[in-house]
Formats: sequence, C-alpha cells, structure tokens
Amino acid sequence: MSGHSTTVRGTLIAELPIVERPRERLLRHGAQILTTAELIALVIGTGRQGESAVSLADRILSSSGGLVELLHADVRELQEVDGIGPAKAATILAAIELGRRVNAARGTMLRKISSPTDAADFLMERLSFLRKEHFVTIHLDTKHQILGEEVVSIGSLNASIVHPREIFKTALKRSAASIICAHNHPSGDPTPSAEDISVTKRLVNAGMILGVDVLDHIVIGDKRYISMRERGYISDLQHT
Repeated sequence: MSGHSTTVRGTLIAELPIVERPRERLLRHGAQILTTAELIALVIGTGRQGESAVSLADRILSSSGGLVELLHADVRELQEVDGIGPAKAATILAAIELGRRVNAARGTMLRKISSPTDAADFLMERLSFLRKEHFVTIHLDTKHQILGEEVVSIGSLNASIVHPREIFKTALKRSAASIICAHNHPSGDPTPSAEDISVTKRLVNAGMILGVDVLDHIVIGDKRYISMRERGYISDLQHT
C-alpha cells in the first residue's frame, strides 16, 4: 500500500489532518467510535519507520487471528509481529489485563448468585475461550452476593493442584459464608471428568469442616456449562 494514500491505514498518523487522527477523534466523539485497530494504535503509541501505528495494529490483529485470539496472546507471540518489541508487547498485555479486571470488578458489585445459571453467566465470557484450564472460586456472603473471586490454579485439574487449603484460604480471609467453584474445559465439552468429580467431593467435605459451604462446581465449555449440584454430586442435605 502506498505511503501517500489518504487513508489512516496507509498514511502516517502525523501526516493526517488533526481532526482525522485517532486521539483527536476519541477526544471529540468518544472511544466507542474508533475501530479496534485505532484503539490498539493509541495503546502502542507509535508505529515504525514508514508505517503508521494503525497499520501496525491491523497487522497485530491479523497475526493473532482477531480480537478474541489477541486476548490470549503472550509476549512471545506478540513479538513475532514485525515492529513489536518488548515494550509494545507489554503495553498491549497490560491494557488487555486492565480490561479484564475492570470487567471483573464491575460484575462483582453487589451481584447476587441465585442459581447455577447465574454463576455460569458471571464467568462464561472470561472462561469459555481460554486455552488452559483455569480453576476459579467465587466468594459469597450470607445473602449469596459476590464478595470477590480468585483464580486458584491454571493447568490441568487434579487433586494436587486444587488443594483445599488454597481454595479456602482467601474465602476465610473474606469471611465468605459460601463459595462456588468453577473451571473451564478448553476442549469445549463441559462433561465432568472423574477427576472433576473427585475434586468436587473433596472440596465439599473440606468446606463442611471449615463452615464454608461449597454450593456448586460449574464446569464451563464452549458457551455451555454443567452444574455438579444439578448432576447430584453435591447434595442439598449438605447445605441445610
């Protein structure tokens, strides 16, 4: 694409009229009017010699396979894009993580979990596309409102990784009355494994001793979920 093109993608941002530059458009009209590439361009700040930040951002998206895949990129993958060094890669990853944390904080404010569907909906967007298994606990007060959440482990679920002391340590610090456990299956199939069932029973028993009810264990797949409680692995008698 010619360096003398009149489009943002092919022209250095500094050569554009001020009113057409992404930063100025954001300040005038709001961030929502910018394209994804323009938002990434503002995050990385500069392009490279002969290439605008927007063009470089376009290549980042293309190399990653789109915005959803970019959310799972690591430093090494980002630096495989010509023009992206450690500083720009770190800035992109920091912006992505900040967005995740803002989304999590907004979702936890006085939100009440009344059913397995509520718990699955709360976590689905964040867990269903992850490439590795993430084990998460949601901490609840006596009214089943969310006090907070914690990623306890990342990796294949087994009893040595998901240990009761790690699950309940933060729950006890937050004075949680109960918790809901959840993890994702990167395969997309939420069918519980034998290990999933074993870990669930172990945590329920530990919770009964500590006085923190394990209300459910949600297994999340590709926009689907399975509730261990609904499957009968957690009895209502344990919470009476």
